[in-house]
Amino acid sequence: MKTHDLYIETVTSIQSNPTRTGLTVLGIVIGIASVIVMLAIGHGAESSIASSISSLGSNVITVMGGGGNRTGGISMGRSNQQTLTMKDVSEIKENASFAKDISPEFRSRSQVVAGSNNTNTQIVGADTPYALIKSLEMEEGDFFEEDDVRSSVRVAILGPTTRDDLFGVGESAVGQTVTINKVKFTIVGVYVSKGGSGFGSIDDQIVIPISTAFRYVSNSQYLSTISVTTENSEDMSSLQNELTTILMESHGINDETQADFSIFNQTDLASTAQSVTKVFTILLSSVAGISLLVGGIGIMNMMLTNVRERTREIGLRKAIGARKKDISSQFLFESIIITVLGGVIGVLLGVVASLSITSLGILETEVRLFPIVLAFGVSGFIGVAFGYYPAKKASELNPIDALRYE
Repeated sequence: MKTHDLYIETVTSIQSNPTRTGLTVLGIVIGIASVIVMLAIGHGAESSIASSISSLGSNVITVMGGGGNRTGGISMGRSNQQTLTMKDVSEIKENASFAKDISPEFRSRSQVVAGSNNTNTQIVGADTPYALIKSLEMEEGDFFEEDDVRSSVRVAILGPTTRDDLFGVGESAVGQTVTINKVKFTIVGVYVSKGGSGFGSIDDQIVIPISTAFRYVSNSQYLSTISVTTENSEDMSSLQNELTTILMESHGINDETQADFSIFNQTDLASTAQSVTKVFTILLSSVAGISLLVGGIGIMNMMLTNVRERTREIGLRKAIGARKKDISSQFLFESIIITVLGGVIGVLLGVVASLSITSLGILETEVRLFPIVLAFGVSGFIGVAFGYYPAKKASELNPIDALRYE
């Protein structure tokens, strides 16, 4: 049978029962679209978390109050203990040979007022290296200086989200004032958006000098975290070991399991987050893959029904000289055409749905080329795999028995 004749026969067969064909194609469409959307959600989550971690700065190790067991280089539990002080910062500056920039940080949430507007945001007390550690670029104004820290000056740096909430999107805020805990602060700068979510975005916060935070915002002299960077990423583990040794000596602790502080290595954090998102993506795609399997079974059911309904036709074709290869090719080609058609529509629907999810602000998605190529490959495989048995069964029908079939 020529390819043109095979195509004509296939189109005629598909058009003879459009409702059943449409429902079968719909099963493949839903399966392919689901796989693409689920993978887009998984990849979007992976990119979002990576963006959030990168917004923390490069080659950063974070020390937090509270100890506990460590998993994958990350200490778990008792992280809300107040154990870190400025004395620890001095010890690190004096003894950590791999340390480059160091910033003590105090964090709390507070209601901030600017004129008739207000917002609840995070207040961060920090030292001047904070801007370098977090790789902040100033959109307007400048970051506060060492003199501001030494003199406990009431100045503030706004994240872009906080600026938009208090003064309007893109409005200039430098020179204006905000009220925190009934104390007025002068805004001296607004930094460029860092983006990111999942671990929290640093776009929604206000940064003030650490000494000012202790004087006007905090009820204690304890730090929330100490951020430390190193010159080279290869020195991260060495710096982490140094910090552990220095803080254990500073706190008079001999047993590391009893440490009253936790050290977060950014590299370990990124690896752990990446592992979690990969498992998440595999789980989502596996669930979506079930619908593909159901769609494949639907195709087999349709093709077997076609074989039964067209038994006399098959017998007549074989009686006038049609070969087994001609019969099997006809049914197999029909199966492949249906799955490829469903694959094309499913890919388009999946891409549109993924982009719509992002544009509506529901979730962050990322459509990549591999899932689309995979979808086409899977749809073709399903056509062959689930169309082979009905095609083989049709080709093996006895022409005499087929012609007698009622």
